[in-house]
Amino acid sequence: MIAIEVLEKYGALKKSFDKSEIIFEEGNLPTHYYQIISGEIKMSNYNDDGREFIQGIFYKDQSFGEPPLFLNQNYPANAIAVENSEVLLLPKNKFMKLLEENPKVSIKIIENLAQRLYYKSVMAAEMSTQEPEHRVLKLIDHGIAYFNFKKEENGYLINFTRQQIGDLTGLRVETVIRTIKSLEKKGVLKIINRKVYR
Repeated sequence: MIAIEVLEKYGALKKSFDKSEIIFEEGNLPTHYYQIISGEIKMSNYNDDGREFIQGIFYKDQSFGEPPLFLNQNYPANAIAVENSEVLLLPKNKFMKLLEENPKVSIKIIENLAQRLYYKSVMAAEMSTQEPEHRVLKLIDHGIAYFNFKKEENGYLINFTRQQIGDLTGLRVETVIRTIKSLEKKGVLKIINRKVYR
């Protein structure tokens, strides 16, 4: 999102995180801007029953955790590496200086945050009113549009696990599996070697 050279010019450092390593924890105050160089990061928390709710999944060139950084509020979720990942960390004061001195970057950050807010409001409406098939397709189509899923000969490869789809849509994994099979029968999705394509 922000050019690596620009981030490094303001003092960003690269840090590697192993799979399942925590980047920051729910309840902590933010100290850095984070942008992914490689890998996959999820932000999630758990309800009282211990069920995980994924707030978002982030990929290469995406940033995460900015709203609390701007608001100086505690993180509402944990950030965890889904796979081995490399992330750029820029201290908050240097990030704010970067934004002040680079208006075009500020606009890009605002657009990115607006996109996430729009997605959250769309998904909140979906989760409260729509059937599982509609929810799953809405999430998949959002992933194609905004997560740069690869287009292959069979269609777009959906880079979410069944568990992640469940956690992102508020559905049980069993429901997700049944829904995907039903959508395959209708010719809306393809399942090839357990991978889902749209």
